[in-house]
Amino acid sequence: MSSEVDVWRRQFLEHLEIEKGRSLKTVENYDRYLTDFFTFSKINTIKQIDDERIREWRLALNRRGLKKNTQNYYLIALRTFLKHLSWRCVDSLAPNRIELAKTGARELDLISTAELERLLNAPNGKDEKSLRDKAILELFFSTGLRVSELCSLDRDSFDLKQDEFSVRGKGEKVRLVFLSPAAREDLQN
Repeated sequence: MSSEVDVWRRQFLEHLEIEKGRSLKTVENYDRYLTDFFTFSKINTIKQIDDERIREWRLALNRRGLKKNTQNYYLIALRTFLKHLSWRCVDSLAPNRIELAKTGARELDLISTAELERLLNAPNGKDEKSLRDKAILELFFSTGLRVSELCSLDRDSFDLKQDEFSVRGKGEKVRLVFLSPAAREDLQN
């Protein structure tokens, strides 16, 4: 027989998939994070979720050597689960009782202008392969496309009379991308 926690966890994961439209990978990750908490805390009822169990779990996550950002993924899953319970009028710990771990500012390793110019000028031949590579590099750096978005493009993706095109990105979201004059020229070539 399933425990109360198992029933609510399953309903929450189905809610993420169906109503929220989250990817199956996201649902799988949330399931793993929640299962980790429920297994660690050995609870069977929602009322057993309390500050002390969460504190002990956070300590265990930290002692596993997980980075703060990774620990936050676990905490976000539990907090979102508690928000779902609240929305469903289930008496449980308030989601705002879970604070995320403080993380340092992200450091960006940016490419220098000289490095970018050297990279963009690397394919310098007039053969088809060099022209293709130049167009790919120019599109990548001037539009901010993700690699997966760039790989999914084909010739029919562009209307060179327009300086814009749409791309289906992460989460199946469609967004508008604008072509730079250099990218348009390289595509025409």
